[in-house]
Amino acid sequence: MTPLAQTNIGQLLIIGFNGTGMSPSLASLLGRIRPAGVILFARNLDAPQQTWQLLADCRKCTDAALFTCIDLEGGVVDRFREILGPTPSPAEVYASGDRGLFRSHGNVIGENCRALGFNVDFAPVLDLAFEASRSVMGSRAVSADPKQVVIYAREFLRGLDDAGVLGCGKHFPGLGEGKLDSHARLPVVAKPYRRLWQQDLVPYRSLRRELPMAMVSHAAFPALTTKPVPASLSRRWITDVLRKAIAFRGLVVSDDLEMGGVLEAAPLGEAAVEFIRAGGDTALVCHQEAHVMEAYEALAKAWERDPKFRRCVETSTGHVAAFKKKRAAQLRAVKAPSEKRVAQLVRNLWEFGERVRLESLA
Repeated sequence: MTPLAQTNIGQLLIIGFNGTGMSPSLASLLGRIRPAGVILFARNLDAPQQTWQLLADCRKCTDAALFTCIDLEGGVVDRFREILGPTPSPAEVYASGDRGLFRSHGNVIGENCRALGFNVDFAPVLDLAFEASRSVMGSRAVSADPKQVVIYAREFLRGLDDAGVLGCGKHFPGLGEGKLDSHARLPVVAKPYRRLWQQDLVPYRSLRRELPMAMVSHAAFPALTTKPVPASLSRRWITDVLRKAIAFRGLVVSDDLEMGGVLEAAPLGEAAVEFIRAGGDTALVCHQEAHVMEAYEALAKAWERDPKFRRCVETSTGHVAAFKKKRAAQLRAVKAPSEKRVAQLVRNLWEFGERVRLESLA
């Protein structure tokens, strides 16, 4: 039997934290858990060089390659707004109709991420821009036509890849008809599976070989699960549909397990276990250290007690290890950005914004 200490349960988690610098408590947390990655938010960012240093310090606390993650779509989801300047939203860029701009959108975001030390951007959004979710998704979604979503997302992903940054399609199976914000409540999408396959799932089907990662949502789709269980806790969705029917071979991550949408269905620790049991690879716990430990300890206890769950853990940690080995070049650290480099990033971002603005006026 493999000792728990050698299994590295932490590779099942990507964690967030408070503060803009390394602290003894954070160093201890990272050293104990050895997570698959860390995710930073605007609360962690004061300046470009400070951001790079914080990520460098995180890397020093763990002995494995680290996913250094950010949510950066542009528009309302823009963590770099205060330190580099605003980035146009996906909807604004898509409205230009210019595939070159779609790719440049991914590239300018990717260059900014890479320079500051990030190797994963949880973008692009693949949700369809249906009227039902307009008040929730707004400018984050680009089109109600799945083929158009694929065109934008494919170019965006190429732009990220050109910069050496890994993208992640979200929020599987699709929040396009979700009327509630899953940060607070559990959206229930009452839509037949056949229509989901023909509409919401088209981006995942079309991009299955191009998406490094897919993020599973905390929305329920009772047409497939019968009960209102979040897709993030559903083996039917993660294993049967995403892995088998769609044949997705990338890494499967959860949306933040601290969100109300999933906590309506299960306590946080139980949710972490059920996500892995359902076929997920690594779960996000983005805010409180106590919640990170709750998830870690629940995973460890389940591993110790349940041989079937132990096999799930072995599969998921195997996926993470193989993915990191394959993507070693993207996960490698970069040197700190100079003042000149930061100035160039700011200028490039401003020029891109002007190109998008001028296209909107044409």
